[in-house]
Amino acid sequence: MHAEDLTIVTEDGTAPARIFGEEGCPGVLLYMDIFGPRPALWAMAERIASWGYRVLVPDLFYRVGNYGPFDAATAFDDDNTRAELLRLRDATPQEMTARDTGAFIDALVAHGGIGPVGVVGYCMGGARALTAAIAAPVRVAVAASFHGGGLASDAPDSPHLSAAKMKAFIYVGSAGVDRGFPPEQSALLARTLREAGVDHMIENFPGMDHGWCVSDHGVYNAAGAERHWRRLQQIFAERLQPTG
Repeated sequence: MHAEDLTIVTEDGTAPARIFGEEGCPGVLLYMDIFGPRPALWAMAERIASWGYRVLVPDLFYRVGNYGPFDAATAFDDDNTRAELLRLRDATPQEMTARDTGAFIDALVAHGGIGPVGVVGYCMGGARALTAAIAAPVRVAVAASFHGGGLASDAPDSPHLSAAKMKAFIYVGSAGVDRGFPPEQSALLARTLREAGVDHMIENFPGMDHGWCVSDHGVYNAAGAERHWRRLQQIFAERLQPTG
């Protein structure tokens, strides 16, 4: 699978990124989890690209300079590493991702992705995917979140508060038990999206833990990950018309 490293100019600096797949295909943004771009995410981007998409994986933490690498399976077991990860996350609030969305889509299209685009995010990136749908409602056709947290929280930048701005199809795949997206948040998000007239699907994956889709997480579940892949491929095929 062909891959190319890019540098994307944003309002706040330059973001490293890697792009996968053939030019002339519908574009997809893959938004990272808290551990940053790494081989596990690049393998996921390659799989999506194999379906007939041009896939961009930007570094959402580019503003903080060098960081990591982290071992996703053990990083949260160490107090210092956990604190560093939370610092990185908190230093990159939703508002920053919203500002970056246009630049990321511009880069994807400039390098052979066809719009409107799809966005998929995991863990931290799940909420960012919904934020992309808010920030670029005309340019994002579908936004998918898997084991994303804080989708309908008390935070002032919680994505559900801007549901009325969403025009994309919104998909949320939640872990069976997830403190970051408990049942009350799922219910609030469903009600908010429905009241805003947003086409959406919220799906529970019973027995899965937060992070189950990503192969280097300690809670990775191969069978559950394959189920997630089937759902994501279906959603993109319906909304993005793959060329492969």
